[in-house]
Amino acid sequence: MTPLMTIVLYMTILTWVTIIAASTIRAKGWTLHGLNYSLSNREEPLDTNPLAHRADRTASNTQENFVLFLGLASVAMASAATSPLILQGAELFLLARLVFVPVYYVGIKYVRTLVWLAGVVGLIMMLMGLMA
Repeated sequence: MTPLMTIVLYMTILTWVTIIAASTIRAKGWTLHGLNYSLSNREEPLDTNPLAHRADRTASNTQENFVLFLGLASVAMASAATSPLILQGAELFLLARLVFVPVYYVGIKYVRTLVWLAGVVGLIMMLMGLMA
């Protein structure tokens, strides 16, 4: 497996974890009531708290950004592009996403935006590497 494929795998795992974590936090899946809710048809709305809302937004943001990353990584792998900017950008993107998740969960608003921006820079680096 190439280093870029490994990063795609790690991003897939991170995206999946954010989705599962958001669902678990929203339902309070560690409680008996939350577990019963999670196993039900979920027809009743849940009372949620700020952490649950942040976890949902984190999962949504991770999915949205993963789509962009996956598009660039797929083109790079299919075309066998060799620019070092592609891998460097992918590494920056993954690192930024790994920092973004806990920063968003904790609610550090300005840092969250800077970390998100670092991920966007990683995507731009990948794009520049593909266009070179």
